[in-house]
Amino acid sequence: MMKLTSILVSQVSGIGAQKAKDLEAFGILNVLDLVEYFPFRYEDYRLRELADVKDGEKVTVSGKVFSVAVLQRFGGKSRLSCKVMVDSMLVTAVWFNQPFLKDRLIPGTEVTMTGKWDMKRLQVTVSESEFADKRGPAHSGTVQPVYSVGGSITQKWMRKSIAQALKQFGELIEEILPAEIMDKYGFMPRKQAIRAIHTPADVEEGQRARRRIVYEELFLFQLKLQAFRTLNRGRADGLVHGYDNEELRAFIKSLPFELTDSQKQVIAEIIRDLRQPYCMNRLLQGDVGAGKTVVAAVALFAAVKSGYQGALMVPTEILAEQHTRSLQRLFEPFGMQVGILTGSLTEKRRREVLAALQMGLLDIVVGTHALIQEDVFFRQLGLVVTDEQHRFGVNQRSILRRKGMNPDVLTMTATPIPRTLAISAFGDMDVSTLRELPKGRKPIETFWVKHDKLERVLAFIRKEVSQGRQAYVICPLIEESDKLEYQNALDVHAQLQFEFPDLRVGLLHGRMTAGEKDETMNAFSSGETHVLVSTTVIEVGVDVPNATLMVIYDAERFGLSQLHQLRGRVGRGAHQSYCILIADPKSETGKERMKVMTDTNDGFEIARRDLELRGPGDFFGTKQSGLPEFRVADLSTDFEVLEQARDDTAELVAQSDFWTAAKYVSLRHYLQREQIFQGDLLD
Repeated sequence: MMKLTSILVSQVSGIGAQKAKDLEAFGILNVLDLVEYFPFRYEDYRLRELADVKDGEKVTVSGKVFSVAVLQRFGGKSRLSCKVMVDSMLVTAVWFNQPFLKDRLIPGTEVTMTGKWDMKRLQVTVSESEFADKRGPAHSGTVQPVYSVGGSITQKWMRKSIAQALKQFGELIEEILPAEIMDKYGFMPRKQAIRAIHTPADVEEGQRARRRIVYEELFLFQLKLQAFRTLNRGRADGLVHGYDNEELRAFIKSLPFELTDSQKQVIAEIIRDLRQPYCMNRLLQGDVGAGKTVVAAVALFAAVKSGYQGALMVPTEILAEQHTRSLQRLFEPFGMQVGILTGSLTEKRRREVLAALQMGLLDIVVGTHALIQEDVFFRQLGLVVTDEQHRFGVNQRSILRRKGMNPDVLTMTATPIPRTLAISAFGDMDVSTLRELPKGRKPIETFWVKHDKLERVLAFIRKEVSQGRQAYVICPLIEESDKLEYQNALDVHAQLQFEFPDLRVGLLHGRMTAGEKDETMNAFSSGETHVLVSTTVIEVGVDVPNATLMVIYDAERFGLSQLHQLRGRVGRGAHQSYCILIADPKSETGKERMKVMTDTNDGFEIARRDLELRGPGDFFGTKQSGLPEFRVADLSTDFEVLEQARDDTAELVAQSDFWTAAKYVSLRHYLQREQIFQGDLLD
């Protein structure tokens, strides 16, 4: 049977060569692409009674023209109005810039009008009209799809072309879902669902069709993840780490603090993976300050004691230096060597580090993107840890992984990921979660103030510093901008030096050299600097226990997860810490962000709200996150369907007949087309 993918759109009646070329801009090349170009909403043209319509709602009503139409002209524009009897109600109907309708609005004529209902004025502002003689758009009584269109492609043309494609080739639409899934959920057949999602008989049928298509999208996506995971688990080509349990216990005992129950649980999960013959692929997520680095240190210790090397890749040099220092303190008593590899090393020092890595003289290397350059070789890489994974693209992570022979992979994030996104973006990974904070941590008190309260904020900074504490002041910009009216770090630094002539005020931003950044951070860490003005380079991982105050200028400029990350720079010592958000948000979203931040310190709740406010596409702030883009499914609302699809596909691929039975051949062909059997598709 002919496949829809092999039929070009130019074979649909009414689509010429130029229109076919225009459709390419929408990713539509063949008939399957066209019939799967789904509407994002519907216009409801079904007739309603005005008594049931709310003020300001769009409505379609039918009635008889009651009075002679009056035409007014002003400055090249026009307003046409008349009285229309709708049901038993006399309403005013108004048409803007449609003077040609005057001759048709004769008293006694039947007219169907679609427009906005003004309850106070008893007025309909008409956008579309249909007369009894059927001249004009014949939409009344129907539900019409609305597509994402532009250029020469109009709504009317798209509706007509999709309808024609379905008429010509609709019978070639093939079923994808297995019969048992169709029966389990009572789904309509694919052929019927695709027709109904474009031209539903009513809203209810459109919803049933959408439910089927949403499930199918999420099912196919999860099928890829679950199949990959099953195949990966089936391959016993990973490293088996044979460390000494007593040595590991001694290392854990040597840590300068007691592990939380949550940390112990996660370490047990990771250690169990390291002992297995398959490659570990685990996501470790935890709230800001939950102690992920210590968990990573235990995993790295186990890898090194098994005779392998470990690599920790982080997004910034500041963080690389901080992690190197803390790992050296933990590991050197056990005779383990920790090195650093960043872009700012001198050429001589870089050559020394590369040689030590290749010869196996370095047990662990901490680095930035510098770790994935071509001339970096390991003697025997056994464990790759990536911190703040969403800062790196999928390709960057897999390059580091390929520097060893199937090393184990631990991916960490301090941006708690809502369950839905964890299943979606990391469905091929096992997920470990740190839910509790280390003992003795006090919740950070958060306040939202307007810019006119700046004097009080400055007084509060002075008060904290006078008690021996330190403060961060964060600005969205480095310097003044013509386009953006936000506070910049250079001006705020100058202002605070003027306000606090007796204090040392530091400045940190992305344009400084690595040496300057180091010097600035070291001065702040040692307590020499009292107040540090910074851009968001400070956001990830920097740890100064004596800092108790975080002030964020123009806080509405940041996303919720970023605000939570910034707030997490304080609250790391024994003293009570505070976060002050200075913001005058104009939008409702901005106000909602401020409210969420003052309501909760729970990163998982904040992540959930961030997903609601921003949508999944923006959640990670990068298209390289590996997060899929769906045509119909919406991860912020369809998460229950996602979980069903995940469970169904996991069950399906676990059955031996899935890989052999004839009834699943189309799904196996789908996996083949998606290159799932190549082994390195998903990172």
